[in-house]
Amino acid sequence: MSSQTLEKNPVFWFYGSASIAYGIKNNAFSYLLLIYANQVLGLPGYLASLALAIAMLWDAVSDLLLGHWSDKTSSRLGRRHPFMYAAFFVLPVTFYALFNPVVELNDSNTFWYVLTMALLIRTGTTLFEVPSTALLPDLETDYDRRNKWLALRHFFGWTGGNGIHMINFMFWVGAYGVASQAGYSIYGIVGALVIAAAIMVSSMGTQRIAAALPKPVEPFRFRAIKREIQQIFQSVRNKNFAALFFYGLTVGIAGGLGTALYLYNTTYFFGFTGAQISVTAIGVLASPVIAYWAAPYLGKIFGKKGAAIVAILVNIALYPIPYILLLSGWWPELGSWLSLYIYSAFIVMEVICGIIGGVLLDSMMADVVEDSELKTQRRSEGLFYAARGFAAKAISAGGIVGAGSIVSIVGLDGVTSVDAVTNEIRMNLATLFLPIYCGLYLIGLWIVSRYRITREDHNAHLQALSERRDEAH
Repeated sequence: MSSQTLEKNPVFWFYGSASIAYGIKNNAFSYLLLIYANQVLGLPGYLASLALAIAMLWDAVSDLLLGHWSDKTSSRLGRRHPFMYAAFFVLPVTFYALFNPVVELNDSNTFWYVLTMALLIRTGTTLFEVPSTALLPDLETDYDRRNKWLALRHFFGWTGGNGIHMINFMFWVGAYGVASQAGYSIYGIVGALVIAAAIMVSSMGTQRIAAALPKPVEPFRFRAIKREIQQIFQSVRNKNFAALFFYGLTVGIAGGLGTALYLYNTTYFFGFTGAQISVTAIGVLASPVIAYWAAPYLGKIFGKKGAAIVAILVNIALYPIPYILLLSGWWPELGSWLSLYIYSAFIVMEVICGIIGGVLLDSMMADVVEDSELKTQRRSEGLFYAARGFAAKAISAGGIVGAGSIVSIVGLDGVTSVDAVTNEIRMNLATLFLPIYCGLYLIGLWIVSRYRITREDHNAHLQALSERRDEAH
């Protein structure tokens, strides 16, 4: 099947569009929730970040169990779809309730409300995103075309999350102010509706082909949970999986730190208004479009691992430059439009490189499925994608706690005006997280360089599995 034929396949689009739901939820948790809980609901930075970190740790553990469970689920809907439909009844409702509190909040219950909603939202996300992503190895076996499927999925995830982010800072939170409830309320309503639509459209669009896929060899047994856990550990001992897993561990804390501090940095470090932040978001809309074409092309020319490493290296090199230029006096006037345009150019390039790296790393994980099946005689795609997420989420919880602690340490608790931010606060903010952020990414890239599956290896795995099935019949 050619790339052109692939784009005429409706299932290709239904699979890719699923990530709109994840993109919106991820954007909210990465960029908005810490500042919302801190400045609107009144939680101190360290308590707000603690609630988010606990929810992320729960998410990381539940991902593993549900990924393995969905690998072994046998139903007339297929292995994945019972969980995907269940998410429809959990995720949209709790997303709405987080940004539109359904109980009266006070000093004694705000922490518990934020924690409860965060736990439920992350559970709903796990129910949908883990099994939905894990459809790929069954939908596509070709080494290079897998890049295209995942490039489309990343395109929709970024466009969905960044699109609502742009509108949010143009008309809602940006218009009312990051410390006002009004904008977040609108954001919560619209976000919940779009998430609900994405879940149902993608689930129904992939339903028929998923139901026709082969049933798992053995069912998930809750009564034999010890054996199920042993199988999880047997699968994740795969060396190629380990390279991707430990990459996730090292960069997860950097990602949690950077995204949780994003609005603090754009608003208080660089002095941008909500309208200006929305302009950056408009520019970023071009990034997934470029990456959609660039990631499969670069992966085919240079191989998945080589292209991913180079793209992420460029991202890391660009990331600290605006901060260094501002602190050294080489940056345009704080909050000026010239400053915004230069900053936005950096962000667009960073996001392009980040998406390319993410697409290729996810595609590398898909290739681990057949490598593992040869050794274990089980399909474990749900487990592998969940475990990679587990690594990033478990450790980025530390990044979120670190971000909340930095907010308190540098004196940003209660700060609602850029005029109250001194150069000393900016210097402390930058020097506390930039070296950690870049250093962990470099360590992560060294780890992922240990991954060994090439195009030739993958094709050999497919041939060996085909011969095994022929012998079995």
